[in-house]
Amino acid sequence: MELAWLEPKPDYPSLSVDHLRGCGVTYERLELAGERYQGPLDALKAAEGYIEQDIVELRPDTGGLDEICAKFADEHLHTEDEVRFVLEGEGVFEIRDDDDRWMRVTVQPGDLIVVPKDRYHRFFLTERKQIRCVRLFQDRAGWVPQYRA
Repeated sequence: MELAWLEPKPDYPSLSVDHLRGCGVTYERLELAGERYQGPLDALKAAEGYIEQDIVELRPDTGGLDEICAKFADEHLHTEDEVRFVLEGEGVFEIRDDDDRWMRVTVQPGDLIVVPKDRYHRFFLTERKQIRCVRLFQDRAGWVPQYRA
């Protein structure tokens, strides 16, 4: 994981995992080998009531990739948590902190991130344009983006 302010200013605090957590964002590093990540994901599912799990992959040859990515690029929130565990590739979450500043979180294989419900954010692929990740849901209907006006 790489963590940085999108538009840093001299009076901004040092950006850390603790700051993310203070904003309700969960970040953990899980082991990929032999699907050892599934035990921690199962524990998270049980603790938080996530009942569905799938795998999504975006690649340069994914049909309609630009249109798909455009939906994530506008600032939005969800009425349930956005849970992603990265298996391959990388992506960038830009998440608003409690003071409305943009935090940039680049996720890579082994990174688990949970953007809490009702937290404004956006998502981009990196130049590689490839990510494969596990998604967890409480109810897919709650994952519909609500865009900021």
